Amino acid sequence: MQDQFDGLDAFQPVEPSLLYATFSTRGRPVFRNPAWEAIFGAEPDPWARLSDDDRLLAGQYLKEAVGGSLVTNEIIPVNTSFRDEPMPVLLNFFPVQNPEAPKRTIAVTVTGEVLAEPTSWTASQTQRHRLESLGRMTMGIVHDVNNLLSTVIGYTELMKSEKADINRPGYFDEHIRMIEQAAVDGAGLVARIQQYIRQEKHTRFEPIDLNTLLNDCISLTRPYWFNEPRRQGIAIQTVVEEQPIPPIMGSATELREVFVNLILNAVQAMPRGGSIRLRTSYDKAKGVVVQVSDTGTGMSERVMRRIFEPLFTTKGEHGTGMGLAVSYGIIQEHEGRITVDSKPGKGTTFELVFPAVATTVSDEPVATCRSVEKKARILVVDDDAKVRSVLVKLLNLKGHVVDEVASGMEALDVLTAKTFDIVFTDHGMPEMNGRRLAAEIRTRFPELPIVLVTGDTEIHDDDPNIDHTIAKPFKLDTLQETIQKLVREGISE
Repeated sequence: MQDQFDGLDAFQPVEPSLLYATFSTRGRPVFRNPAWEAIFGAEPDPWARLSDDDRLLAGQYLKEAVGGSLVTNEIIPVNTSFRDEPMPVLLNFFPVQNPEAPKRTIAVTVTGEVLAEPTSWTASQTQRHRLESLGRMTMGIVHDVNNLLSTVIGYTELMKSEKADINRPGYFDEHIRMIEQAAVDGAGLVARIQQYIRQEKHTRFEPIDLNTLLNDCISLTRPYWFNEPRRQGIAIQTVVEEQPIPPIMGSATELREVFVNLILNAVQAMPRGGSIRLRTSYDKAKGVVVQVSDTGTGMSERVMRRIFEPLFTTKGEHGTGMGLAVSYGIIQEHEGRITVDSKPGKGTTFELVFPAVATTVSDEPVATCRSVEKKARILVVDDDAKVRSVLVKLLNLKGHVVDEVASGMEALDVLTAKTFDIVFTDHGMPEMNGRRLAAEIRTRFPELPIVLVTGDTEIHDDDPNIDHTIAKPFKLDTLQETIQKLVREGISE
């Protein structure tokens, strides 16, 4: 079979520093820009400067791309003559499809970015380049993590929906709830990473019941204060002393991060065992008060004065010095304050104070009206089989009729043959991404609602072809609310 896609040298890289090459389906390079050749060389063997193991990896990535898969964010070390250490290069492999035969790959485009800076750069250039590279890698990883969390959250919801088995242990449902909560918190932390990299403002706050949140933190940290110490012959007890308190405005994910960090610090301060006590109270003058106390080793005055400083740690190489500094920032973001009282050998108490939410109680009865939920015919488009599977199962739980496909071109074929009420499509897909698919659907089926379900880090709601956007990881309630909203608006009948 002859190599195809000749004349590819007409395609030039977008940026001068971008490494860019195009390969035939047999793995032969048919175009390499100067930046590529400067790093990988111009030899007939495109991977001549790689180690044997990395040559096999690069070949495998090419094969996967030839098979139609998108392979991104792979780091390959390249041996060069101008650097003692191998040069790390971030590579992305993109299949090029034949427009007349969409499922047929005719070439593979590979882009690369050097993750090491030239020796001629200034310190500021070097730092900026490292941060930019780290940000791009992180954003790519975040997309994959969101897909994984979507699977975890989706299947925990499916397990919760199943009828209870009489042989199922009593703690089973609680464990499932904790798994789901940990996954949801993981998604929240991922979102914070996205916001930090993009320098976005924090998401909106909502009313939080701190008594409930503290009990969740005790359950989440149980392996650290109960299971692990017991294996070491140590006993640590936890006690929660709750008083009725009003809600506060905040982020449950961030506040759990604070209290989990305080609990883990308390565990580490009690190498011979002890007790952790969490107390809640309300003072009209102060606000909502939470105290986290331990009977551990305590701290000196000097340590207490520096405990919230970034990079300050008493744990040596085992500590980052960022836990309490981050917690301090989160508390400030919640318009609260945190103080510490400790003495060597006498234990430590952290006190956190938050402003309470002003609440009013109405004597008027609240009218409730539960509308009948409509069933919809839905097409799910996602190249990730795990995410596609859990999305279909969740929608089936609500009685919707669902078809699934793995690509945009397959979706267009199915839409031509069948009638649907709504399309749920992923964004990051090879061959045709979600926005391109939405534009094509809007041209052919202008009244068909389109929901973008995406784990990508850049989500914009100003696309005229998208009726609604849902970020991964998603939950069943969010999916159902979106469907019913589209139905109520009369978009689908």
